[in-house]
Amino acid sequence: MSATASRETTVGEGDFRTLMSLFPTGVAVIGTLDDTRRPWGMTCSSLCSVSLDPPMLLVCVRTGSPTLAALERTGAFSVNLLHDSARDVAELFASGDPDRFRRTAWHLPDAAAGPHLLDAAHAVGDCRVDGVRQAGDHTIVFGRVFRVSVRTGHGRPPLLYGLRRYAAWPTSGSVAEPGRSRPDPAAEE
Repeated sequence: MSATASRETTVGEGDFRTLMSLFPTGVAVIGTLDDTRRPWGMTCSSLCSVSLDPPMLLVCVRTGSPTLAALERTGAFSVNLLHDSARDVAELFASGDPDRFRRTAWHLPDAAAGPHLLDAAHAVGDCRVDGVRQAGDHTIVFGRVFRVSVRTGHGRPPLLYGLRRYAAWPTSGSVAEPGRSRPDPAAEE
């Protein structure tokens, strides 16, 4: 067997969780309303851009989630991109706490697709469901973005999740070019 070849083995849930923990990503809260206008929401790090024309993204939601059920019935949802000071909101919306919308500030602007988290989000995308597809124990929801709201002036970097912990996007220093190490500032003196 060559150095690059490998044998396929059965990958368990723990191994897969470990693999995905090594891929840091941004943190969002997906929000929607049910038929009675009750808000539903959940923390989501499975978010990806799909298309520029039309503007489309996807989110992956656990099949059986009440947020998914409400989202599919109403056909609309909001994507609240969290800033680095919103870790408590990310944890609250990941907890399943039924009072999460009573414990965080939110509003519903005219024609919004779902709740906008006032203090926790630095940007919000309002989406209409463009399609859904079952994939294992999750459902992929394609959302066509019809409005973007960016909160200016707060200067907070995005909240990230990886290695099973939260972190902020670095605001100072340089990011190394792929395959190269960061320059050592002490070596330049």
